[in-house]
Amino acid sequence: MEVQTVEKLIQMNIKAMAHSYREDIENSALSNYTVSEYLARITDLEWDHRQNRKISNLKKAASFRQQAHPLQIDYKSDRSLDNQVMQRILRLDFIKRAENIIITGLTGTGKSYLAQAIGVQACEMLYKTLYYPMSIFSDTVLTMNIQGTYIKWMKGLKNVPLLILDDFGLTNFTSETRKALMEIVDYKYGRSAVIFASQIPVKKWHELLGESTIADAIMDRIVHNSHRIKLTGESMRRKNKLKS
Repeated sequence: MEVQTVEKLIQMNIKAMAHSYREDIENSALSNYTVSEYLARITDLEWDHRQNRKISNLKKAASFRQQAHPLQIDYKSDRSLDNQVMQRILRLDFIKRAENIIITGLTGTGKSYLAQAIGVQACEMLYKTLYYPMSIFSDTVLTMNIQGTYIKWMKGLKNVPLLILDDFGLTNFTSETRKALMEIVDYKYGRSAVIFASQIPVKKWHELLGESTIADAIMDRIVHNSHRIKLTGESMRRKNKLKS
């Protein structure tokens, strides 16, 4: 009967519960629990397994470029990163309030890592997240237009709770990229959150975007409901290289 129960659990894709039940039978551990205690135990194991699998899938789907994590953020380096500010951000209230985050600083100061660490936190809190360096974003806009899948792709970007656009302004804005960005920020304004990471100061974004009227509209939707993190200091990559 126990073997049949295990097989049924596996067929129903309740694998963590099946594995634990089989181990406890083999180890004669069932007598250590009441029925209620044991049911709660294996239910918790299955729940944790499914949550961890869901988090793993969210991180994979986000397409992060670095192995970043909020617990590994460096607050010791002299780059004007406030621990208390970051802890408030990592509570992810900005996602619930559909607010943006703008991270700026010179190259190597850790903007990309910070943006992705926040993204990882979002995945661990079960918020679907997408990460795009702007070069890949621009290439994808072109590819999706050619393939005729632009509308479907754009719908996914609009509906994701957190979108991260990295290296903002380092790639020239084509008319197609500008149109896509306008469509995204217009839809997501007041609905969901975007993180922008850039080594270019915000005051220069308008000029980089080009086409003054569209640039005005994009900047209006990005800046006015955003939290800003300005990293200072020299390149952490250079520091780490010198240390090593």
